[in-house]
Amino acid sequence: MNRIETAASDPRRSGWSVLGLRRDEIGPVLVATLFFFCVLTALMLLRPARDALGMEHSLDSLRGLIVVTALGTLAVNPLFGWLVGRLTRQQLVSATYGFFVLSLVGFWSLMRFAPGAVGRAGSQAFFVWFNVFNLFVTLVFWALLTERFTREQGLRLFSLVSIGGTSGAIFGPWLTLRLAGPLGTANLLLVAGGFLLLGLLAAWLLLQITPDRAAGAGVATALNEGAAGRIGGSAWAGIGSVFRSPYLGAIACYVMLMAAMATFVYFARLQMVAAIAHDVDARAAMLGHIDLWTHIAVLVLQLSLRGRLVERFGLGVALAILPVATAIGFVGLAIHGSVAVLVLLEAITRAVQRGITQPAREALFTGVAREDQYKAKAFIDTFLYRSGDVVGAQAERALGGPGPAMGGLFGIALPLALAWVALALWLGRARTPAIDALAASGSPNLRCGKPTPGVS
Repeated sequence: MNRIETAASDPRRSGWSVLGLRRDEIGPVLVATLFFFCVLTALMLLRPARDALGMEHSLDSLRGLIVVTALGTLAVNPLFGWLVGRLTRQQLVSATYGFFVLSLVGFWSLMRFAPGAVGRAGSQAFFVWFNVFNLFVTLVFWALLTERFTREQGLRLFSLVSIGGTSGAIFGPWLTLRLAGPLGTANLLLVAGGFLLLGLLAAWLLLQITPDRAAGAGVATALNEGAAGRIGGSAWAGIGSVFRSPYLGAIACYVMLMAAMATFVYFARLQMVAAIAHDVDARAAMLGHIDLWTHIAVLVLQLSLRGRLVERFGLGVALAILPVATAIGFVGLAIHGSVAVLVLLEAITRAVQRGITQPAREALFTGVAREDQYKAKAFIDTFLYRSGDVVGAQAERALGGPGPAMGGLFGIALPLALAWVALALWLGRARTPAIDALAASGSPNLRCGKPTPGVS
């Protein structure tokens, strides 16, 4: 029995118990945290530029771009599934991050040397590209972690790793505020590319220091055998798994509801910023300020809770907090539909989503087969997520935007939030074949804090 297994049930054996860390987990968690920091820094450097460029067009045009993005993710999924089946883990991570770095260099070249050629089509292409890019770079990060860490470790450590991502999400907008003026928006693309390359180096290091780690202590050795090698299988396997598995299907529905609710808030925010700022640089700076303070709230939440909700109440309750918070926010909007309430709603829901929901949702994938950790997860986190965006955008359009339509939106949002809560509680108690196998074996890697059906 290895060191992970022998210490799994008593992290206090290590001097790092204050953080819930065992001594042999320090290196991998620090590297994973650095990896996520670099990825989120790159994303949040680019997000204000994405939104500012998108606001150069009408909201109807943006809704059309969201549909194009969803179709783009559907088209990319079979290619990603094919790569997952044929490349080693290191090759897959390198190909994904390398492609996006080269794309950033290409956009930078156009904006720097041929600004007249960018125009409307170029800004639309960047908007769609970013919305595909941000999903796949975070997808690969979390897929790698769900494979390399066990279910018990995921429940205990993913919230800690997420603090690195939140720190990057704060550092990125801060850099945007400091560099957008002196360097210009175009050069921020190169800065973001540099952080992606640093993230790639961290990914390589994580692969080196955690060889077959999940196989020794995770969701059954058989599911992770040869984790560094090729997974194989069909390019379409992930799509089929989502429609065959009630467990994966429930995760997909949860993600779509989350995206639909967030999209309405996103469009309302764009309308608010458009009414105040009137050029790309001013809008990028204002959006950067909003992102900065929102993620400071996220960091405070993560540092104060840091996985304690999952340990005490289980995955179901942790997953249900976001729909409950969203429903309360929409009640506030229905009563008093002001800009201040809208910004508060976005800040709270994003803080809960990043600080509590995301680590809990990613832990769900530690209980599925290795092929589904990449292929099914890709389909859920890209196409189905963007499909939720489409639903939210069209609902916002049908209701006529914020203001008088808030009451009508509340009439839709509240029943959806109740269904969302029910899904969360069901997912917290659901079992996969891999989890059942661990339960039958009595493995300590199944437990996290107080044993509950949600984490068994």
